Amino acid sequence: MSADLSRLSLNTATTKALTLEEAVEVAARAGLGAVGLWRDRVAEAGLQRAAAVVREAGLRVSSLCRGGFLTAVDAEGQRAALEDNRAAIVEAATLGTRELVMVVGGLPACPSPGTAALPDGDRDLVATRQRVADRIAELVPFAEEHDVRLVLEPMNPIFAADRGVLSTLEQSLDLAADFAPQTVGVVVDTYHVWWDPKLEAQIARAGAEGRLAGYQVCDWVLPLADDSLLSRGYMGDGYVDFRAITRWVAEAGYTGDVEVEIFNQAVWDTPGDTVVATMADRYRRLVLPHLS
Repeated sequence: MSADLSRLSLNTATTKALTLEEAVEVAARAGLGAVGLWRDRVAEAGLQRAAAVVREAGLRVSSLCRGGFLTAVDAEGQRAALEDNRAAIVEAATLGTRELVMVVGGLPACPSPGTAALPDGDRDLVATRQRVADRIAELVPFAEEHDVRLVLEPMNPIFAADRGVLSTLEQSLDLAADFAPQTVGVVVDTYHVWWDPKLEAQIARAGAEGRLAGYQVCDWVLPLADDSLLSRGYMGDGYVDFRAITRWVAEAGYTGDVEVEIFNQAVWDTPGDTVVATMADRYRRLVLPHLS
C-alpha cells in the first residue's frame, strides 16, 4: 500500500543540481504534494515562470527560502537588506505561499565561513539580535500588505557567528511576540533544534500562539563535514528523534506541509528520482506515522 505523501514537500536545496523545473517534475512524479523553493532556483526560472511551473504540476509551494540576513550595522547594509527582503516578500506572494523563511544572519564581524572575524568587529550578540528585531519591525507592514508571513528559523548554535543569531525556538518566539502571529511565525527544523532541552515546551507554545508556520526534517549526522552546513542526512541516518519531535509538532496543531531540506554533497550527487524515493521512504516510516 502506498503512503499518503500529500503533505510531503521537496525543498529544492535537497536536489541542488536540478533546475526548478526538474525538481518540480520529480516531486510530482513521486506523488508529493508540495515543493519548498529557494530563491536562486526561482531567479533562474523567472518568477512568473516558476509560479506557473508549480501550479501546472498541481503542487503547492510550502515555503520560500530565504529572506533574512538582517544584522548589518551600517545604514547602507540595512537599506540593502530591507530592499532584498521586500523583493523576497513579493516573490513569496507571487508564488502563492504565505511562508517566507528568514535566516536572520550572524555577527556582522564574520565576513564569510572559514575566515577569522575582524579584530575590531562587532561581537555584541545582544545588539545584533536587537537589529534583527528592528528590521523585522520595518518589514512587517510590507509583509502584511502582501499577506506573507516572516518565518523565523532558529539555527543550531554552531551557525551563530555567520548565519543565525537566533539559536533556539524560545528566542525566536520571544522576538516574534511583538507582532501578529499571522505575520511573524517560526519554523521547526529538526537539524537545528533537535538538541534543545526546551523543545517540547516551545513547540507547544508556538502552536498555542498560532506561530507554528513550518516543519522541516532531516537528520544530524556525524562526523561533521568540513563545511558543517553540509552535515545533514536523510531521516534515520543520524541522531534526531523524529518520533518525539513529530508528535510534539502534531500535538501543537500543525497540519501543514513537511519539507525535507538536506544539504549534503553525496545527496546532491545522487539522481533526483533516487533522492525523492529515499526521502519519501524515510518520511513514510519515520515521520508520517507520528503526524496524527
